[in-house]
Amino acid sequence: MHPLELVNNLRTFLPPEAVLYESEDLKPYECDGLSAYRQTPMIVALPQTEDEVIRILRICHMSETPVVARGAGTGLSGGALPHATGVLLSLVKLKRILEVDPIARTARVQPGVCNLAISEAAAPYGLYYAPDPSSQIACSIGGNVAENSGGVHCLKYGLTVHNIFQLRVVTMAGESLEIGGASLDTPGYDLLALMTGSEGMLGIVTEIMVKLTPSAEKAQVVMAAFDDIRKAANAVANVIAAGIIPAGMEMMDKIATRAVEEYVHVGYNLEAAAILLCEADGTVEEVADEIRHIDEIMRQSGAIEIRTSRDEAERLRFWAGRKAAFPAAGRISPDYYCMDGTIPRKNLARVLGGIERLSTEYGLRCMNVFHAGDGNLHPLILYDANLPGELEKTEEFGAQILEMCIEAGGTITGEHGVGIEKINQMCSQFSNGELKIFHAVKAAFDPEGLLNPGKAVPTLRRCAEHGAMHVHRGEEKFPELPRF
Repeated sequence: MHPLELVNNLRTFLPPEAVLYESEDLKPYECDGLSAYRQTPMIVALPQTEDEVIRILRICHMSETPVVARGAGTGLSGGALPHATGVLLSLVKLKRILEVDPIARTARVQPGVCNLAISEAAAPYGLYYAPDPSSQIACSIGGNVAENSGGVHCLKYGLTVHNIFQLRVVTMAGESLEIGGASLDTPGYDLLALMTGSEGMLGIVTEIMVKLTPSAEKAQVVMAAFDDIRKAANAVANVIAAGIIPAGMEMMDKIATRAVEEYVHVGYNLEAAAILLCEADGTVEEVADEIRHIDEIMRQSGAIEIRTSRDEAERLRFWAGRKAAFPAAGRISPDYYCMDGTIPRKNLARVLGGIERLSTEYGLRCMNVFHAGDGNLHPLILYDANLPGELEKTEEFGAQILEMCIEAGGTITGEHGVGIEKINQMCSQFSNGELKIFHAVKAAFDPEGLLNPGKAVPTLRRCAEHGAMHVHRGEEKFPELPRF
């Protein structure tokens, strides 16, 4: 179908301003938060209702037009990168909070609702939505479902998949499905978990029922400074080994803390090699006991300075620094490339040492900020895209970090998704047989392969051309790391 014919068909039920095709209107949609990769879409459609989503998908299905769903555009793996001959389906106008049920502790929301808005709507009932990505003031809940996002409190309260009950999903053929339910268990296969983190490749989410969590009576943060990043990494393992599950446990290295301090003026120790934030929440008595144990563990682990938040304002200030790490990186470098590998906690110190060696090898600075409690690393490689060859060198550096995560018994993504950024490393992590199963699942939902094509799951041909070697079967690139 000719693009103008497709535009005219869409405009039979969408207003003209909701169907964009002029180049100047398409430009803002050419990338997500990972701006290293750009592609202008053929058309952008902005529906306001589920019925309009269904009609868009049916038209695109009949005309065999690819569709890429997009939320707030804060993704960091190129998952919402448009298709050059496809429709970019923006869900930002589906932004209603349909219901807050304080008795059932649930909320029904549309995919364009921003993460923080759910907690704000639930606050009058003493409830909130637990997953809190750093971009929570902007990121949409639909995007959180697509990437299975987490946040600084995911250690205790889980990722998106642990905090949703039900989804309404529209298939590429325009069929509406309800997946999951309000009960503790639902019959049949766990399609809710399958859909969460599927990166818009299986269906378009049009409604989400989320779990709401009671607000804690008290929360308090211990901020510990270390003169060696390995000591900080070992402190993380020591806290978990002591049987403590903090509400959040986050780490930043010296480059990160200095960048953040210049940006938000939190009061971090700028001479420390690493800063560790460890939060306890619960009743007043529970928090007091847990904070005492955390303080003791930090001292035994070699902390050179320990501060405990004295009130709620100071607690929020400590966290504000960690959540500002990404924009702070943008102030000290023309560009940055954020990775998202996950490893077993016990290997934190070794992998951080490996990243440090790679930073020296590639001649590129690397800020380390991450969810230390669950081993989800977020190395930010600082580079300048204006320098010839520097982006390519940065991509190679990032790929080496992901390969190292795999060899340490981890995975290439914890919450940012694969998108196009990590698709080659999928060839390293999974065998050809496993990839065939992924393609079979995709075909069961989208047999024509029109939803977000070319993302997340590589073809076997791509893996052959990439020359990827499954690291669990081949030569070890990082022999100093433990094998699994």
